[in-house]
Amino acid sequence: MDIIEVFKAKARGKDLSVALPEGRDERVIQAARRLRDEGLARPIVLGSPEQIEAAAAKAGVTLDGIATIDPRTDKRLDVYAEQYSRRRPGITPAVARHVVCKPLFYGGMMVACGDADTAVGGVASATATLIQAGVLTVGLLPGIKTPSSYFLMIIPSFLGEKEKPFIFADCAVNIDPTPEQLADIALASAVSARRILGEEPRVAMLSFSTQGSASAPCVNKVKQALVLARARQPGLAIDGEFQADSALIPRVAAKKVKGNSLVAGKANVIVFPDLNSGNIAYKLTQHLGGARAIGPFLQGFAKPITDLSRGATVDDIVSTVILTLGQLL
Repeated sequence: MDIIEVFKAKARGKDLSVALPEGRDERVIQAARRLRDEGLARPIVLGSPEQIEAAAAKAGVTLDGIATIDPRTDKRLDVYAEQYSRRRPGITPAVARHVVCKPLFYGGMMVACGDADTAVGGVASATATLIQAGVLTVGLLPGIKTPSSYFLMIIPSFLGEKEKPFIFADCAVNIDPTPEQLADIALASAVSARRILGEEPRVAMLSFSTQGSASAPCVNKVKQALVLARARQPGLAIDGEFQADSALIPRVAAKKVKGNSLVAGKANVIVFPDLNSGNIAYKLTQHLGGARAIGPFLQGFAKPITDLSRGATVDDIVSTVILTLGQLL
């Protein structure tokens, strides 16, 4: 079964809630309508009544049964502002209130305070703004200092297996991560793999070198990141540095990789050394290899929230919500 359909089946009837901070966009309203009508999630649309009603009219759908909230006037605003100021020492209540009434921050506080299971935005907001709101409200996983992203890549046919899923990271956020940041990306990607793939992660740290076959500062960065990640999570199956074929193809790994490896030739999580390689690789895989690229999803946060492309379709929004909520199922 298609992975989206699998997660839809899991989510249906669970009454999980999603805050949608961009109620002024008709795509968001259409997605909320579908989520509600199909019993996939309980959407909570944020924005002014005028904006939401105008978007609904443009979308040609009703708001029946869909919760809407104007953060500026909602009764929880003062509570969220107080909670926010506690997390940000030195912030006055007035400043906290001014920040939290912004929909992205309000949605984040809903998740942080348990009033929504997740928040999904980005169709009308910059990724950097959404990440900032997430860091300042939901916060990051213990030990993680670097928010990052991943794509769920569905390969149509791979070594005899149909629709083989992989996690590709980081393909959308961190341009040139340091070894410490690359270790954060690897560890956060392992968490994402457990939640989305439903299997133990086998994390490959990629380079143009396989375990010392070449030497360069960018290769050394990957090696350093591997050492850091292993020290932080000794039980994680993570290895490198690998060329892509050494990470993915058993017969190549058998020739190129010395010694035993839990990852070589059987990786399901691919960590790229920088955004150049990650972004290029996922798009080549998508357009030349016929893969489905679902995402990007944000990762590394204490609770699941994620970003959408500003070009996202209604189908994209629904799928992203379902897979983000799927991390809770």
